[in-house]
Amino acid sequence: MRPARALIDLNALRHNYRLAREVSAAKALAVIKADAYGHGAVRCAKALQDEVDGFAVACIEEALELREAGIRAPILLLEGFFEAAELELIEQKDFWCVVHSLWQLEALERAQLNRALTVWLKLDSGMHRVGFHPDDYVAAHERLQTSSNVGKVVLMSHFARADELDCSRSEEQLEAFEQVRGGIDAEISLRNSPSVLGWPQVPSDWVRPGIMLYGATPFEQPQALASQLQPVMTLESKIISVRELPAGEPVGYAGSFVTERPTRVGVVAMGYADGYPRHAPTGTPVAVDGQLTRLIGRVSMDMITVDLTDLPQAGLGSRVEFWGKQVLASDVASRAGTIPYQIFCNLRRVPLLYSED
Repeated sequence: MRPARALIDLNALRHNYRLAREVSAAKALAVIKADAYGHGAVRCAKALQDEVDGFAVACIEEALELREAGIRAPILLLEGFFEAAELELIEQKDFWCVVHSLWQLEALERAQLNRALTVWLKLDSGMHRVGFHPDDYVAAHERLQTSSNVGKVVLMSHFARADELDCSRSEEQLEAFEQVRGGIDAEISLRNSPSVLGWPQVPSDWVRPGIMLYGATPFEQPQALASQLQPVMTLESKIISVRELPAGEPVGYAGSFVTERPTRVGVVAMGYADGYPRHAPTGTPVAVDGQLTRLIGRVSMDMITVDLTDLPQAGLGSRVEFWGKQVLASDVASRAGTIPYQIFCNLRRVPLLYSED
């Protein structure tokens, strides 16, 4: 059996959720959209269900998967509904729903529902993706408050640059939100992972931890609270072949790496078809039997070559960690010119093996 696999540490997941709630002193929706960022939404939800305040997903398909698996906790649809016909299921399955557009508001007002929904009303405070314009927000809130289809309303917005700790944009967005909110008496939700970790001055009755749940930092620089996160996923495989090459030999496609000295090359069963980033360059860290070394040559679809020259004990069957507790996913992502969100979400083909230890 091919040895490539992803180990998922559910205790680390719980640790990271508790950290989010503790440092924010707020209720926390665990964001498990996109199959829990590649970690398996159902298993992650089950691991958190006894202590979570609720979950957040992108769309109703993701929410239905959780309900069908027996998850009874509140589930927020972060993009709301895409068609008015979904409102029947939203009511039936007791989902919470973001409303970010006028057409959604109008559809909700027209709907024939038997009970009132919990609605999260989104303001575009400067992200400029979705959300009501500041000039229209108070009127939208008033319409929700007068609708028999709406019960509780939570006010929300989303920061565009909270991962940049020296950028004033988050403070500007907070000011825009507070100006629009005025005297509306309602719970609010502003903080995602980077603002939970790096912006303690931002008020939030509800926080929405996403990438931090999975133990990856959202920041490019070291940050004190982010250093307390525990990696949840370990992507690993084994060496399946060893080559002894003299100096001056090219390795892999396009000969992008040429040996500078006599080199032991380990071939590992892992590639971009598994989700490892193809653009990770020579020098990207890997750990072989617990010892750090480097990727060499171009990442192939099914195989990666690593430098074993200074690891004489390593050979056939040696364990290789591509990211996890020793090689941080954020470091791999940075080398490959991407972010840990993407490399987690791109994971495929490898089996997910869960551990509570």
